[in-house]
Amino acid sequence: MATVSGFVSSLSLNNFSEQKLKVEVWKYPRSIQKFSLCYSSSQTRFFDNLRIRKVIPEKQLFVSNPRCEAGSNPKIEAKRSSVSALELLKTSAADRYTKETSSIVVVGLNFRTAPIEVREKLSIPEAQWPQAIGELCALNHIEEAAVLSTCNRMEIYVVALSQHRGVKEVTEWMSKISAVPVSELCQHRFLLYNKDATHHLFEVSAGLDSLVLGEGQILAQVKQVVKTGQGIPGFDRKISGLFKHAITVGKRVRTKTSISTGSVSVSSAAVELALMKLPESSHATARMLVVGAGKMGKLVIKHLAAKGCTKIVVVNRTEDRVSAIRKELENVEIVYLPLSEMLARAAEADVIFTSTASETLLFSKEQVQALPPVSSQIGGRRLFIDISVPRNVGSCVSDVETARVYNVDDLKEIVEANKEDRLHKAMEAQAIIVEEVKQFEAWKDSLETVPTIKKLRAYAERIRSSEFDKCLSKMGDDIPKNKKKAIYDLSIGIANKLLHGPMQHLRCDGNEIRSLSEILENMHALNRIFSLDTEISVLEQKIRAKIEQNQK
Repeated sequence: MATVSGFVSSLSLNNFSEQKLKVEVWKYPRSIQKFSLCYSSSQTRFFDNLRIRKVIPEKQLFVSNPRCEAGSNPKIEAKRSSVSALELLKTSAADRYTKETSSIVVVGLNFRTAPIEVREKLSIPEAQWPQAIGELCALNHIEEAAVLSTCNRMEIYVVALSQHRGVKEVTEWMSKISAVPVSELCQHRFLLYNKDATHHLFEVSAGLDSLVLGEGQILAQVKQVVKTGQGIPGFDRKISGLFKHAITVGKRVRTKTSISTGSVSVSSAAVELALMKLPESSHATARMLVVGAGKMGKLVIKHLAAKGCTKIVVVNRTEDRVSAIRKELENVEIVYLPLSEMLARAAEADVIFTSTASETLLFSKEQVQALPPVSSQIGGRRLFIDISVPRNVGSCVSDVETARVYNVDDLKEIVEANKEDRLHKAMEAQAIIVEEVKQFEAWKDSLETVPTIKKLRAYAERIRSSEFDKCLSKMGDDIPKNKKKAIYDLSIGIANKLLHGPMQHLRCDGNEIRSLSEILENMHALNRIFSLDTEISVLEQKIRAKIEQNQK
């Protein structure tokens, strides 16, 4: 069967430079946006995420019979597509997964790569994170998963049993839940693997990848991922360990550096933007309405109070949260109203902040058109500052002459004004992150000994069981139960004592005196001595089990 690897190797890559490779590949017709390939020479080399404008069409890469190229038979095509993933796996080469290890992968979109119009379609409410983890882990090549969904990012972290297959499955799942075509997702997504994925999450937790450099709210959101994932099947050892370590990194960066000192959050940037758009003379008199009293709404209220606002109207589903905020800000008059009063109060407001989890619009173009105009002292335009994802205010509201709408993507002009002061602090934070990435990678690498331990135990058990059965057959059928048990215990004891030494040299529980490199060297030696690599890899066993389970 013609494959990408075969095509690449046919180019005699041993003598090709990377630039020449790109030129050669561009000669072929048809186009795709992104393409990853690898080839083998004296050493294996990888060109990850190689951007190729023209390659051989995907159909031509996987043609098994040249005679079928002339025409297409729908019945034959349907029969081919019905071949189960399990059958493909069973007929694959014996070492298909032998040289491949599970990978930590992040498939994400954020405020840098995707506009809010795309991000809001992919947003997953916190209450649905466990369901999303379950659906992701039901995919054939996904073993563990976590979801980090905020107003500025939607990132899926997974342990993939196969890197490329895992990315494909996650991307298709994201397309399914959002109705965004895969082709469009590929335009906006970013992909990071293993060490790069770890480094990225540590930057996120430390506030280095935020719209507002050094903001603190993201750390609370990373903590929430761990809290929500506790006890959820699929939020297991590697992913939970990654996020727990990210929390440690976020705390350490904020403790050791002053990156968060004087920094602004998305909520405070929203307040700054509102004041920037209002005439300076109206700052003290502008009528403020806050819709939503959750975490971000609470921060908006606090920042308004810090800017000298003495009266704020808050619309929320219940009064409990507003009462709690009122107790914290005793010098500010905070008026609570239910959601049913929202439009009536909007008619009396000059600036309206929205920060709710509503998946439907709170303000439409027709509703805003019906509102009375604001005072000319305010500028004659009612301001809507929408920091919700999905958005609470329709984008077409900007078409109303007496209104202006700003969303989280419009906060960049505020952020840039505060960014320069903290860039040198970010460099200090990066040094900490590099150190922490090394520690986490060492811990993750130490887990590689687990499959060897399992295979070695299985190998010893097969021999023990076989010899035990041979012994019993030689002794006849009339063996007393107590003698049979004694022989069984003897076989177990011998096997355990023989395994004790090798197992000690594979221990990775943090108490071992050997270095990680020595432990991994021992692991490879045991694999060679007992020919453990010739058995079906643990990775392939997991994939087979998942596919069989999904086909039931």
